[in-house]
Amino acid sequence: MGCDHGYLGIYLLREGLADFVMAMDLRHEPLQRAKVNAARFGTASRMRFYVCDGLQALEQGSVDTVVCAGLGGDAIAKILDDCPWSNDETITWILQPQTSGNDLRRYLGEHAFSIRREVLVQDGGFLYAAMEVKSGGGRPLSPGEQYMSSSLLKEEPELVRAYFERVIQGTKRAVEGIRRAKSPTEQCRLDYYETALTELLKMRTAYEDSK
Repeated sequence: MGCDHGYLGIYLLREGLADFVMAMDLRHEPLQRAKVNAARFGTASRMRFYVCDGLQALEQGSVDTVVCAGLGGDAIAKILDDCPWSNDETITWILQPQTSGNDLRRYLGEHAFSIRREVLVQDGGFLYAAMEVKSGGGRPLSPGEQYMSSSLLKEEPELVRAYFERVIQGTKRAVEGIRRAKSPTEQCRLDYYETALTELLKMRTAYEDSK
């Protein structure tokens, strides 16, 4: 879903990684581009296109894998929450949050989704995390784990170190910003970010000690 130009679905079909693709987007324009591209690359007969919000066009049992990529982690969590069959344990979810990965991991843990695998991918100056998720077997994650899952620690050390640096610096900025605001109503958020920062620093030390 959020298919945009449709290249992911086209690639999966041309490489034999999928038999059929249902492409969805909230807007007509991206879907039209995807249709043009599907025709150009010879995959149109194995694709269907839907304008819809989230997964509203899909019925339970119509697919075995759902890809949500290029959205904020909070938006992906809402899509999962709005989907009445997201707890179907036969579905594989491929999720790639552009931002707010911690919000998505928190949601997954609170709703018993398990992260089977999470990988880091670098594209130019950008570092992305993509995860394979299943319903069932998950547990609530601590604030630090919501930023750095155990699966990510198994990735290429150079990428893991870069990701640690990114999330630690982002968490530090959040702590400093809330402290400057000095708002008593923000205490819960401050506690969360301070806990996450403390855990992340300990996790990074433990990671480096293991190398």
